[in-house]
Amino acid sequence: MKEHETTDFGFEKVPLQEKKRRVYQVFESVAPNYNLMNDVMSFGIHRLWKRYAVGISRVKSGFQILDVAGGTGDLARLYARQVGDNGRIVVCDINRDMLTTGRDQLLNNGFCKNIVYTQADAERLPFAPNTFDLISMAFGLRNVTDKQQALSSMYEKLKYGCALVVLEFSRPVLPMLGEVYDRYSYQLIPLMGKYIAGDEQSYRYLVESIRMHPDQNTLKKMMEQAGFARVEYHNLTGGIVAIHKGYKI
Repeated sequence: MKEHETTDFGFEKVPLQEKKRRVYQVFESVAPNYNLMNDVMSFGIHRLWKRYAVGISRVKSGFQILDVAGGTGDLARLYARQVGDNGRIVVCDINRDMLTTGRDQLLNNGFCKNIVYTQADAERLPFAPNTFDLISMAFGLRNVTDKQQALSSMYEKLKYGCALVVLEFSRPVLPMLGEVYDRYSYQLIPLMGKYIAGDEQSYRYLVESIRMHPDQNTLKKMMEQAGFARVEYHNLTGGIVAIHKGYKI
């Protein structure tokens, strides 16, 4: 990347480093109300999406798992029950506030034996190659400045034969759903952000970032370009969300 290059911040074009700074500020702002807003905006369905993602991850006892953009630790909580005392989940997030919020919530719920926390950028993961039995990323990839670099970094850290699972907003595929979803997203979610979290602008960005994120087939091709094989995706809730899974072989 060159310094003069730009990228999207929602519908706005900004310099690369400017996006990193702004995204950091967004999540610094939304961290205290992140879980509450997720429940309100999705009517609690995000918890089912995450359970489905964990289900297709096929986690085994003793797994070493990296949860990138792990934020408030929803996936880590589910994985912790499966990997057992011999396993380990590394929750990684670039934002200190999100990481702290997640750590405190997990500790308060008794999850402390097999979960560790690392503040790091998804584009430059500070781990040895071929370290993890599974890497997951839920609702974080669309906020990364260089998504292709992040996918390549995750590929490098996976062990051979192991999988990356990406849960992210995508493109509705059911007739009429896209129109209803657009109205809900553009009109109601920023208002929820304003009155529940006290931050309309951050939630307006989050809505716009969904629209700028690659669709299902584009992300599949990006994963293949990073080296992943047997890449497939599953649409959930009519394509509002999709889970992509690929292997390092």
